[in-house]
Amino acid sequence: MAADTVFAASGIVGLPPAASVDDLRRSAALLVAGAPPVGFARLEVVDSSAHLEQLSVHPSAMRQGHGARLVRAAEHWARQTGFTTMTLITFRDVPWNAPFYSALGFAPIDELTPELGRLREHEKHALGLDALGARVVMHKHL
Repeated sequence: MAADTVFAASGIVGLPPAASVDDLRRSAALLVAGAPPVGFARLEVVDSSAHLEQLSVHPSAMRQGHGARLVRAAEHWARQTGFTTMTLITFRDVPWNAPFYSALGFAPIDELTPELGRLREHEKHALGLDALGARVVMHKHL
């Protein structure tokens, strides 16, 4: 995926493959930015929270506000769907990851719900994401 190429500048290489078309179809919501599309937000339901599974913006369209608009649209979808919180898991030290989400009102959490804990363990052991960089679980009250 083109958006993953920017991680190489932070020393993060070997990311897991992008979601398949079937994975995207099974998402709780898939929000798209731009015409033609330049980015998307993929949402799932994890325990009783909306979960931002993936936010991706094409490198040619980065730093133009698409990511922030997608996060706000995801929050709107979550509120309209009846969720009161949104969670995500991201790289802690990559500027366009945890610091970006912090600026949008997300905060790190240590206590994980059962399903969020299983997702975190899957990322760590099955996907090997912790070997690529420090990870953080974040949430936001909507």
